[in-house]
Amino acid sequence: MKIAILGAGNMGLSFSKSFLKYELIKPENLHLIIRNQSKFSKIAEEFPKSEISTFEEVETLDADLIIIAVKPQDFTHAAENLRFPLKEKQMVLSIMAGIKIEKIQKLLNHPLVVRAMPNSPTLLGMGITGYTAAEGISFSQLIHIERLLNSTGRSVYLEDEELLDSVTALSGSGPAYFYYIVDAMIKAGMEMGIEENLSRLFVQQTMLGAYHLINNSDKSLEQLIQDVASKGGTTEAALKTFNDNSLKDILKNGILNAEKRAKELNG
Repeated sequence: MKIAILGAGNMGLSFSKSFLKYELIKPENLHLIIRNQSKFSKIAEEFPKSEISTFEEVETLDADLIIIAVKPQDFTHAAENLRFPLKEKQMVLSIMAGIKIEKIQKLLNHPLVVRAMPNSPTLLGMGITGYTAAEGISFSQLIHIERLLNSTGRSVYLEDEELLDSVTALSGSGPAYFYYIVDAMIKAGMEMGIEENLSRLFVQQTMLGAYHLINNSDKSLEQLIQDVASKGGTTEAALKTFNDNSLKDILKNGILNAEKRAKELNG
């Protein structure tokens, strides 16, 4: 299988590394197409056996699968300025936030489109990707796409494309929400007199341990919270402050606004 990736940014490169790591494609069958000439030498060092081109250089594209990894805001311009025609049997996999299958089909004048929403832990092979497909994509083609997506972590097929905007807000943007909370906790530790590196260690290991407890416990989240929050104790004092300030509602509304923005990106 030959794969071309339009827009070799962080997500495009993380997909490329996963495909090569699990030997799903040969390095010489990977074609990275970039907009920024200044990144050429760095990417060439990372992918010495793969073909690397700028958008302007590509007039024909020999690839079975074309992965679109440009920023959603740049897609219309990129699509209108492609110099190569898509061939009848070429598959398109979009990992752009917000841009719907119908718009991709229209701008590329091509029917075979799969739309997916990964998240940044794909860099470690620990991501999760929601995906859906246009009519006309065969079951065998979809299985092959799923195999590629699973090399970056886990994947979930969604019948309803509208849910992909929700996935974008929940898991696509989700890692940033955790980083935000971790940062607040680290800064609280520093304000209490704990040196920054030590505060970071306490918080990161706490997050790691809590994650494993969630995965290895049959208890609900409410029960896990109550296991820590003894009556009249320190945890209860913190949780009261969170509840008094509607922290849960603030986080939920933020996620809903992320979904709203995903829908706006389609234009």
